[in-house]
Amino acid sequence: MKILVAYRLPTLLALSLALNACAIGPDYQRPQLQTPAQFKQIDGWTQAQPGDALARGNWWQLYGDAELNALVGRLNVANQNLAASEAQYRQARALVSGARAAFYPSLSSSAGVTRSSQGSSNSASSSIRGVSKNYDLSLNAAWELDVWGKLRRSLESSRAGFEASAADLAALKLSLQAELVQNYLQLRVLDDQQRLLDATVAAYARSLKLTENQYDAGIVPKSDVTQALTQLKSTQAQAIDLKWQRAQLEHAIAVLIGVPPTELSIAVREQLPTLPDIPVALPSRLLERRPDVAAAERRVIAANAEIGVAEAAWYPDLSISASGGYRGSSFADWIDLPNRFWSLGPQLALTLFDGGARSAKLERSEAVYDQTVAQYRQSVLDSFREVEDYLVQLRVLQDEAVVQQEALAAARESLSLIENQYRAGTVDFNSVVNVQATALSNERTTLSLLGNRLTTSVQLIAALGGGWQGELEVPAQEAP
Repeated sequence: MKILVAYRLPTLLALSLALNACAIGPDYQRPQLQTPAQFKQIDGWTQAQPGDALARGNWWQLYGDAELNALVGRLNVANQNLAASEAQYRQARALVSGARAAFYPSLSSSAGVTRSSQGSSNSASSSIRGVSKNYDLSLNAAWELDVWGKLRRSLESSRAGFEASAADLAALKLSLQAELVQNYLQLRVLDDQQRLLDATVAAYARSLKLTENQYDAGIVPKSDVTQALTQLKSTQAQAIDLKWQRAQLEHAIAVLIGVPPTELSIAVREQLPTLPDIPVALPSRLLERRPDVAAAERRVIAANAEIGVAEAAWYPDLSISASGGYRGSSFADWIDLPNRFWSLGPQLALTLFDGGARSAKLERSEAVYDQTVAQYRQSVLDSFREVEDYLVQLRVLQDEAVVQQEALAAARESLSLIENQYRAGTVDFNSVVNVQATALSNERTTLSLLGNRLTTSVQLIAALGGGWQGELEVPAQEAP
């Protein structure tokens, strides 16, 4: 018997290895997509070339602000949403390890003692015979051979899910980084607006003093004084209003870096971050550089593998089991050669009838695959739309900024002329107020445009995938 088993086992293993070369279910192929040759809104742009100085992933350094770099560094290690996503990533990694473990034999052991008795077969009163004890010590091994590729498809699905989780982590990190950078840039623009309003308030205070002196000298009417006072107080109110906006941005940044708002204070600084030149990749590269698109495709791979798992349920499972140990009725001679036992042999298991459960599972797997394909294609379309939106927005804002600078220069010149005319007594104060209001409005509009351009540049960088090397950012842990 031992010779027969020893002869058949290598043959069985060789057969299983030969069958392992194929797997039930469709092999993954990327869904067909219509990719444009270039972005529609790229016309009129001078495409910058990526340089060695642009560290992959550290795109926020393009704004040339050391404090911003430090804040993003704190976000990367302390943001709680990021920590939760990283834990989810580790869960997916553990699922891959669990799926891989199914390829190896399982080994278990047991030891126990049982007491048993049996009623007398020749007594109407069912009297009890003597109680017996059995001691059992065994070692069991089982190994499921992946003949039809069910385990391999399951591992393929788990690995794709892990890669999707890694891409989700990268996408969330990019989104949070973009949110922090936008908040910080808007805060710095508010600082500049605050300086503008404070300087304007000081200028209006001097204008009020001049008007009061002229009123005391009988040169101008009282209405000029009230107009000057109204303009001063109105501008002071605007300056005060900026404080709560800045505070809220500061609070948002604090939460993003994982600290209470009371523990973060960002000092006012005069220098504004620079507006960077952004290299624009070809549309086809967007599919590789966007982590959310990569995550969507990984889910298509996982769903495709699940179809193979569902199809493999129609085929028999082949496993090899072995057990051995000692079994006896006396503890003293329990571990003794006559009490030894062993067994070894293959087993085929096939479900003959399940009421349509396997068909339903296969149908569901195919529907899930179709769903993930549609979601993947939609994510690609959305990524193209976002890039086009931000390209045209940034281009239009750039053109608008050029015209706005011309308007601002004209407003400043007009203000200088009208103030000189008022001092010479050739115009009334109402004319001065109107020109001052126009000049202030143009100053604030110019700063708002700069803020919009900075924000749009961040959104475009995020829409392009963040880094410049065309590779997805991988978390610190190695992929299984």
